Amino acid sequence: MEKKLGLSALTALVLSSMLGAGVFSLPQNMAAVAGPAALLIGWLITGVGILFLALAMLLLTRLKPDLDGGIFTYARAGFGELLGFCSAWGYWLCAVIANVSYLVIVFSALSFFTDTPDRVVFGDGNTWQAMLGASLLLWMVHFLVLRGVQTAAGINLLATLGKLVPLLLFVVLAVAAFNYDQFHFDFSGLTLGVPLWEQVKQTMLITLWVFIGVEGAVVVSARARHKKDVGRATLLAVLAALLVYLLVTLLSLGIVPRAELAQMRNPSMAGLMTRLMGHWGDAVIAAGLIVSVCGAYLSWTIMAAEVPLIAAQQGAFPRSIARQNPRGAPAASLWLTNGSVQICLILIALTHADYNTLLTIASEMILVPYLLVGLYLVKLTRGKAQPLALAVGLGASLYGLWLLYASGPLHLLLSVVLYAPGLLLFLFARRGGRGDVSLTQLERVAIGLLMAASLPAMWQLVV
Repeated sequence: MEKKLGLSALTALVLSSMLGAGVFSLPQNMAAVAGPAALLIGWLITGVGILFLALAMLLLTRLKPDLDGGIFTYARAGFGELLGFCSAWGYWLCAVIANVSYLVIVFSALSFFTDTPDRVVFGDGNTWQAMLGASLLLWMVHFLVLRGVQTAAGINLLATLGKLVPLLLFVVLAVAAFNYDQFHFDFSGLTLGVPLWEQVKQTMLITLWVFIGVEGAVVVSARARHKKDVGRATLLAVLAALLVYLLVTLLSLGIVPRAELAQMRNPSMAGLMTRLMGHWGDAVIAAGLIVSVCGAYLSWTIMAAEVPLIAAQQGAFPRSIARQNPRGAPAASLWLTNGSVQICLILIALTHADYNTLLTIASEMILVPYLLVGLYLVKLTRGKAQPLALAVGLGASLYGLWLLYASGPLHLLLSVVLYAPGLLLFLFARRGGRGDVSLTQLERVAIGLLMAASLPAMWQLVV
């Protein structure tokens, strides 16, 4: 595997995967659930937690430089093949669903230019016209990545720079128009009728999904020119994204009242920009959103294909998925991933599911893999003279547990249901693809418990 990705390409990959569609809808999403005080507390918790997670990944790249693939390999090395597989499966499923959501939001944004009250073309990105357009974009990116990960990463770097332009323009205009009295009015969010701590809890899943992608550099670490750049890229991208999110969220509440912002159509930044610069505002944001989402989609396509590749190379996924083309692109994994995305797009057109539903599902599937990263660092450093690394591992683990709590029981049930089908793939890889390796007693018990839990979980979700 040729190692060509430098620090700038790795940083762009992580930043682009985080700064997707979410940042343009963030003002409305946050205003709908919390007042300024709760938002500040929520971002503080998230900022500290995500920095612990980023630092945990940085330390693991240095403590275990031989472990490529991050999310999967850390879980496998620390907690066995079954949990390693579940981490890879959950992450891959998250990536597939995230890619579907990005394709949906691209055409939802295009509706700003094509739709009228009398004629709906792309709508919310779930019409048959949107499905056809999304399918075309899907396979264009597919063949781009087949040309090589380095080529795709270079294009992603340009897209990342392009998406920062409308965001920086919004920040500059919002600073100029910021009204402190407006921001401070109903600071504690009393008009929501929800206690402050409950408001904070409501922000957690939102603050999580805007940081999904933090692991991007770790996932493609096998393709990094220098291993030390992987951790640096992760930390730099997290700090940049956190600054952007803070500014976008807080400045918005100084432009319009929270209640009004909560009722805005997404991407809500378009409505805010219209107030700041006139009728051209929504067009600027819509164009920026399209560039941003296309860049994020490209990043996620690279990452979504990389995890099954690494997992297949180590026997957790069927060996056939480990095939690469002459350019070093993960061809078999890419066909599996984008074929799954295509099926999901068809289902979206039939069910008319929306973007927020998809993001909720994607967010939930990444929670367990993030928790396992922190726990693995704790396991590596416990009892050794590395108090700082141990503290970082404990901080990342506590943040992972907090996210599981904040997600609520319904979302946890959903994750159980989605993890269960993956067990068939695991059993095939162990029994069919690796007939020489039998299940351990612990694995049998764990699989039995997971399958048993999926039945009441399915019942709860249906009723």
